[in-house]
Amino acid sequence: MTTDLPTPASPLKIGTRGSPLALAQAYETRTRLMAAFDLPEEAFEIVVIKTTGDDRGLIDADKPLKELGGKGLFTKEIEEAMLTGGIDIAVHSMKDMPVEQPPGLILDTYLPREDVRDAFVSLNHDSLAALPEGARVGSSSLRRRAQLKARRPDLQVVEFRGNVQTRMKKLGDGVADATFLAMAGLRRLGMTEVVKSAIEVEDVLPAVAQGAIGIERRIDDTRAAEMLAAIHDGPTGQRLAAERAFLAGLDGSCETPIAGLAELDGTMLRLRGEILRPDGSEVLTADRTAPIEDGAKLGAEMAADLRAEAGEGFFDWITA
Repeated sequence: MTTDLPTPASPLKIGTRGSPLALAQAYETRTRLMAAFDLPEEAFEIVVIKTTGDDRGLIDADKPLKELGGKGLFTKEIEEAMLTGGIDIAVHSMKDMPVEQPPGLILDTYLPREDVRDAFVSLNHDSLAALPEGARVGSSSLRRRAQLKARRPDLQVVEFRGNVQTRMKKLGDGVADATFLAMAGLRRLGMTEVVKSAIEVEDVLPAVAQGAIGIERRIDDTRAAEMLAAIHDGPTGQRLAAERAFLAGLDGSCETPIAGLAELDGTMLRLRGEILRPDGSEVLTADRTAPIEDGAKLGAEMAADLRAEAGEGFFDWITA
């Protein structure tokens, strides 16, 4: 390296939210950096930052994320801390990240992607198909809610927010009969025992970038750039380049039900995408392949074509 490595006396500060999953992701990042540079744990400092999205009152109120301010709820305070020098890098769940970063920050490091599938979680039922008519399913994800309404319009869909532990408690309290969580998060928490069944991507396409951890830094921080380059996973970066270009071309916020998944096969990349009306009444899909290096271009073109297919009015409900 051309720059000095962190030391216990001058540690690299890793910013994160304080939820168990966010901390698990920060610890994974620290472990990979320790191994890459043969550094002790004390050369890193985990800095927990409370974001607007972590407000207990907002979680308990189960209000839609759209009404609360979108994805920026989980990143604003962390990014402000990085811009002011309070932290050096920030660890994020990529499915929660806006497609654009604030001036001065860049998000170009990804850890190896985990399981991309959704998990069906319930205390009394084994699968989505096993849910009786009229059962209540809780989710705060517009994408999951719309997909559910399209596939099982007989079910009641209720707003359902909070981390894994909070959602399990809500199931126990009878707020809902079932919910969906990301398999990746449950694996990272060592909580796969709560999964009744994993939902294959052929049945329900996941959120863009689901299962991926991203690490954000200041653009002018050469030490962080060199260190993060050592733990960056290239294939995950190639997949997310296509998926996030697709997301950016459509909307990129929490206000639009969008699903997308890129997969690699040799020198080729396959991208599947889906947009839905929030009530599940209309679903538009696309499935294309291109050389890996053209992944971002493919994502942008697919988004443009789906917008054209949807026509005027498909997204009118966004500002309604």
